[in-house]
Amino acid sequence: MQATQTMSRGRARGGAKGPKMSITPIVRAARYLFRYKWQAALPYAFLVIATLAQLAVPRLIRNIIDAVTQGVIAQQVQAGLDQIPEAFMSQALPRILATLNYPANMTAGQLIAQLSADQADAPGLLISAAIFIVVFAALRGLFAFLQAYWAERNSQAVSFDLRNDLYAKIQRLSFSYHDQNQTGQLMIRATDDVEKVRLFLGQGLLQLLGAILLLTVTLIILFTTNAQLAIVTIWILPVALILFMIFGSITQPLFSRVQIKLSALNTILQENLAGIKVVKAFTREKSEQVKFRHAAELLMQQQISIARIFTFLFPVIFLVASLGQATTLYAGGAQIIEGTLTLGEWQEFSLYLIYIFLPLAQFGFIITQFGQAAASAARIFEILDAKSDGTDKPDAIVLPAVKGEINFEKVTFRYFGGGEPVLDKVSFEAKPGQTIALLGATGSGKTTIINLLPRFYDPTEGRVTIDGHDLRDVTLESLRAQIGIVLQETTLFTGSIRDNIAFGKPDATQAQVEAAAKAAAAHEFILSFPGGYETPVGERGSTLSGGQKQRIAIARALLLDPLILILDDSTSSVDVQTEAQIQTALDKLMKGRTSFVIAQRNSTVISAAQILVLEKGKVVAQGRHADLLEDSEIYADIYNSQLVGDKATT
Repeated sequence: MQATQTMSRGRARGGAKGPKMSITPIVRAARYLFRYKWQAALPYAFLVIATLAQLAVPRLIRNIIDAVTQGVIAQQVQAGLDQIPEAFMSQALPRILATLNYPANMTAGQLIAQLSADQADAPGLLISAAIFIVVFAALRGLFAFLQAYWAERNSQAVSFDLRNDLYAKIQRLSFSYHDQNQTGQLMIRATDDVEKVRLFLGQGLLQLLGAILLLTVTLIILFTTNAQLAIVTIWILPVALILFMIFGSITQPLFSRVQIKLSALNTILQENLAGIKVVKAFTREKSEQVKFRHAAELLMQQQISIARIFTFLFPVIFLVASLGQATTLYAGGAQIIEGTLTLGEWQEFSLYLIYIFLPLAQFGFIITQFGQAAASAARIFEILDAKSDGTDKPDAIVLPAVKGEINFEKVTFRYFGGGEPVLDKVSFEAKPGQTIALLGATGSGKTTIINLLPRFYDPTEGRVTIDGHDLRDVTLESLRAQIGIVLQETTLFTGSIRDNIAFGKPDATQAQVEAAAKAAAAHEFILSFPGGYETPVGERGSTLSGGQKQRIAIARALLLDPLILILDDSTSSVDVQTEAQIQTALDKLMKGRTSFVIAQRNSTVISAAQILVLEKGKVVAQGRHADLLEDSEIYADIYNSQLVGDKATT
């Protein structure tokens, strides 16, 4: 208990602080894309093409404006030339040529011919530029669609892989890990956290690279087109980047706290739904609503804190962008007045400048996605990197077919490696075919002994052997495949009764399933259902009684035909008549099998080859029923207080 409380306080402290933010988890998540090789590169190739098509449009618009402007000016100048007296033409011609940016050595006749050509070419240039704009727009639309499609497809594939890796890791993690982590938190990591990582890899990462590409190429175009004007207006970039760095460092830890609070909310919901009958039985609906409301309010307040920061960020960014636009208008207008910049060039520069402001605005959304994804990826890899207490050694061997000789050699066990020992130097030997009955008060260590046999936990000290093999030296799969287990808490899965009985042996025949059900005294009640063995059991076996669920669980264990049986108080939820039926079948099945039984009724205890009486983690009495009744006061007290009454009822 003390260890558990210490662990809970540690989780509370760690949960409040949250994981340290880093770019490393996102990089690790992005490596999942590498599994798809060329397919992962497709959206980025399409992004480059779509961006280049987008960048071509301002130049085409410049050509349109310049063509129209030149045509209009040519028409006006040509009309004005007719008004200039021939005597003054030689003096006016150099000024006209300089104003139109024509060569200074042109004659009046050449000027008139050039003006006529400009007027004639203007409609054709206008039509050509318009056609190219439509073509580039179509190209951009096509490749933007392909980019979005393949990015979504790849991100869904990464999500699929992450969820499967998470599920596989959770399945492999030891009982001690699950003891320390709430189910709701594991669920939220496999659902909401994976989705946030997927959104960033499918949208945010692509937007980030697209924004960088658009920004870089636009800057190159601006400096090669008009370096003087670019230098005047480019001051907005460092200002915006500094703002994003500041806001990013503030918001990333906040996103981690949102996920922690979301996990807490999900845990409350999961526990409430799982225990809804208990909640209703004790009329605790209102108090549970208060608990849920409090967790929901904490989540809401955390999300509002983030929203408050971003509602301040975006107006600031737009202010910086507006100031940059004002600078461009002023500097560009001055160059137009001086005659060093055409109207088309100025419009082209203004459009390219928008391509700088656009990525800056995107960075705000990208920071949001990145902060959420970074927090979620850290939580995902926290599970994937978790160390399991019960794993196969690199040189673990496959356990041969067992005979059933089991030894506990000075076994001590502490939960989570600390606190008072649950088992303290326990030693005993079980011969093949023996039935070992475990007796003792709650917390005496009975369940811990049977949890050590299939290596749900490993001893803190000492060792457990089967046929001389240390359990830590054999593979988990080969060990557990030879042990049949019926736990005290019966768990059934959504599906049919047959599916649940054949859970450990899916390829079992119908005859084998029915034989196991008959041995567990379940066959008759199964056939009483309209669907027989195909009857759905409902979520967690909700459509069955406690005794029915327990008999199905016993049938599930018996179907494996194991040489080692573990029955954790397996008849506690059945009536006396049903227990007698089960016990008769078990007596037959236990012959030739090493069986460990936690039982509260006398029939199993009296017939056991060996009885272990435990108290505070120690074996305080050991032997057969008749011997212990005479020699052990503790056993006599347990027998007289718990078992004699049961004998009278039978």
